[in-house]
Amino acid sequence: MMPRMKASRRRCRPIGGGITAAKGFCAGGVAAGIKKSGLPDVAVVYSRNACTAAGTFTTNRVRAACVDYNSRLLPSRSVRAICCNSGNANACTGARGLRDAHATAACAGRLLNTPPSSVLVASTGVIGEFLPMRKLCDGVGRCVGSLSTSGGPSFARAIMTTDTRPKEYAIRARLSGGGVVIGGCAKGAGMICPTMATMLCFVTTDASVGSATLARLLKRVVGWTFNNLTIDGDMSTNDMVLLLANGASGVTVGSRRDVERFEEALFDVCNRLCAKIAEDGEGATKRIEVNVTGGRTYDDCKAAAKAIATSNLVKTALFGNDPNWGRILCAIGYSGAQFSERKMTVSLCGVPVCKRLRPAPFNKSTMRTALARKIVVIEVDLGLGGRTCAVAHTCDFTYDYVKINAEYHT
Repeated sequence: MMPRMKASRRRCRPIGGGITAAKGFCAGGVAAGIKKSGLPDVAVVYSRNACTAAGTFTTNRVRAACVDYNSRLLPSRSVRAICCNSGNANACTGARGLRDAHATAACAGRLLNTPPSSVLVASTGVIGEFLPMRKLCDGVGRCVGSLSTSGGPSFARAIMTTDTRPKEYAIRARLSGGGVVIGGCAKGAGMICPTMATMLCFVTTDASVGSATLARLLKRVVGWTFNNLTIDGDMSTNDMVLLLANGASGVTVGSRRDVERFEEALFDVCNRLCAKIAEDGEGATKRIEVNVTGGRTYDDCKAAAKAIATSNLVKTALFGNDPNWGRILCAIGYSGAQFSERKMTVSLCGVPVCKRLRPAPFNKSTMRTALARKIVVIEVDLGLGGRTCAVAHTCDFTYDYVKINAEYHT
């Protein structure tokens, strides 16, 4: 199945609840004092049933301890929980960092009465500092004591760093055997770049899915969504997407048609979470969505979409409400994507601004007003007739982004 713009409205509908929307999951988040701000910084999600689980991880060669720890466990058929801390990345902390990741899983496993190997761990925050394990374990204990089926929002808030708001989304999807739920939450506002955008995403489902199938679907969907997401072109040491399936709905993803429908629904959840991250980019005033069609292959469409979304010249122009379509063409030109010079078109906010590598007439005053909105859509048809579509998410590049990151460590 190739990626689609949205899941079928007939088979999928949004619901509340985020990471605890699916049956059998509970979660919580507390403040343990890891963050100097005193804001929530420890979160746990737990399943009453053992889960098949899969993950995708940063391709940065400098990897946090949690990435190494989880990579050795996944895919799995026996995961019960995820324990996440914010405010400290536990990256570049050597052997002690890996011991602390194991100790975190052991602490959570003991409190949840489950083996440490059934607990995945995640961290996000400042690089190069050791985890304050006493505070972390105390927080895990209080978090386990507060686990609730309505605890999704608390979990989502506790994993935030420079985010200004939590990011949650869930849908109910209809398969041949009945309804299933897929829900999740994500964090990230800066240090976000394709090929695992500091981005964390946790997704849960009450469908029953084999671990090999789950891993294959997650890899494909992440390739269509999170790997097309960028805020600033910096790839983190801690990025991961974790997906847990506990089968509590009693509905199995077995037939080819069900696999396609589940993948479609998973794409919708991940794509919506990508949009929420882009909308909350550090210092951002608007979200930018790039849709590229008409390429001979999906890879051509993806290359063009990613080049446009990553271009700081495009992002700064849109911050200034400047319809500088030449910067978009420039990005397509160096992306490596194949296109037709005679048939390619570029549109901003639904208005064609370039055809055949030449300007198309448009009202500049009206366009500037449109570009000042909270969501700006760039559409490109590469002109080669292909039916696939690539979607990339980003935001504008502002003065505040520089200020936030100049002062991040202090």
